[in-house]
Amino acid sequence: MASNSEIRLEEALSVLSDLGMPRAQQNERSALCLLALLDLSPEKSWADSTAPLLGITPIMAWARQHYGKDYAPNTRETFRRQTMHQFVDAGIALYNPDDPARPVNSPKAVYQIEPGCLGLVRHFGTKAYRDTLAVYLAESGTLAAKYAKHREMNMVPVTIAVGHKIALSPGAHSELIRAIWEEFGARFVPGGQLVYAGDTGEKLGYFDKKLLTSLGVTVDDHGKMPDVIIFYPEKNWLILAEAVTSHGPVDSKRHAELLKLFAASKAGLVFVSAFPDRKTFTRYLESISWETEVWIADSPTHLVHFNGVRFLGPHP
Repeated sequence: MASNSEIRLEEALSVLSDLGMPRAQQNERSALCLLALLDLSPEKSWADSTAPLLGITPIMAWARQHYGKDYAPNTRETFRRQTMHQFVDAGIALYNPDDPARPVNSPKAVYQIEPGCLGLVRHFGTKAYRDTLAVYLAESGTLAAKYAKHREMNMVPVTIAVGHKIALSPGAHSELIRAIWEEFGARFVPGGQLVYAGDTGEKLGYFDKKLLTSLGVTVDDHGKMPDVIIFYPEKNWLILAEAVTSHGPVDSKRHAELLKLFAASKAGLVFVSAFPDRKTFTRYLESISWETEVWIADSPTHLVHFNGVRFLGPHP
């Protein structure tokens, strides 16, 4: 005879199927995520579903506590990328509803069941469920589009040419990336061309691969790219900038990595560590590599040169 836990998991899978979730999200992991978002432990009925705010780690802890399903810590990204992303895209879960502008890589990021979906699942197992499901499905496409538009409103715009913009995920890191292009670039790389701007949400915010290839550089692993790359045609320089909010600056190790990654560049390499303010800069002061530059966003007209006798420019 099936246990309450087994029955509830099968019911959750049935709900996911009814909601039209892809086969890749009709599995135990996704069922547990749905149940966690509803705080629906085995002894409760569907009518008892609630809407707590939960992050990925608390979802995994909840599954372990209530259903005895113990997932390894290194599966957090699988939960996030292979289940929760799809829940949000489908409009059945909300991302950071308490603070939509929260950075995408924030440890405080949370999810919550969408109110309409909560109302639907509370009817599961009753005569009203099928009729409620039909109404919900008729509205769900509009709902998903509504929340997608709401998320887009919180994106950080970056202008790369007249009338042309890209959008980065909200947060301090993206704001600093925008400042590197719009503030640092305007002052120290006049006429510069944006080659690459990373994004904490989609990892790849903008990439002019053709331009980088024309400069002799081919990169397959975007995870090794600096946060911002700007080409300076007048000087034939390639500016490689790291935005330092939660990750480190161009230290000796990163300097060596970037030298290797861009070894084939036909343009001279300039390494820049960008900080939002002096307080953040001083935290990393001892680790910054020689033969690099520092730019601080709250003092945008100045540079700090870690190179002794040289000013801004590539080093042999």
